[in-house]
Amino acid sequence: MTELEALRSRHSVRKYQDRPLDDAAVKALQEEIERLNREGNLHMQLVLNERKAFKGFLSYGSFSNVSNYIMIIGRKSDSLEYRAGYYGEKLVLFAQGIGLNTCFVGLTYKKIDGAFEVGRDEKILLCVAIGYGEADGYRNHKIKRPDQVSNIAADSPEWFKEGVEAALLAPTAINQQKFYFEYVAPDKVKPSKGTSLAGYTKIDLGIAMYNFEVGAGRHHFHWLDSPL
Repeated sequence: MTELEALRSRHSVRKYQDRPLDDAAVKALQEEIERLNREGNLHMQLVLNERKAFKGFLSYGSFSNVSNYIMIIGRKSDSLEYRAGYYGEKLVLFAQGIGLNTCFVGLTYKKIDGAFEVGRDEKILLCVAIGYGEADGYRNHKIKRPDQVSNIAADSPEWFKEGVEAALLAPTAINQQKFYFEYVAPDKVKPSKGTSLAGYTKIDLGIAMYNFEVGAGRHHFHWLDSPL
């Protein structure tokens, strides 16, 4: 499965089979997490066989059999939230490519003492449920039009159009899609975030930026004023 195929096939999954991750999947995830932590200056951690985080009134009632998850953690900085989204999405698409299902989770889980480490000056940004879904998930939410999230036009280059389409498939908090991509000729794209009472717009933009890169092809353009 290519990364673009993973992007198009990936859906948020909340119901999982009650079985542990295969050894090969765990090894691949750990290696990818280590690589992305170095690349993104993060402290992401895979938590295995831990069932308390998604139990009780704090968790979504629609989650079931979540015993494995990834904590996205990093040292506090102005770019942290953007990087958490960007590299978190990169990891989620990797997981999809090796046959796993995932779901980004913001607040509705418990932080279990001893399950992961948070260093001095570090912050927890997100949790990602991961495992073998009972089904592949589905998209039943409304997606904005390309012209609502970009300055797309009839004469925009194809790579820009494909990047915007990929960004619109990015998971965002409560499906808010508060991001915008401005094409600046001949080969630059300026990303920006909107405002929202729900928050998470910096993380959402990071996620959407990675999707844009996958759709557009990184060699076609350069980011202008990237927040990463």
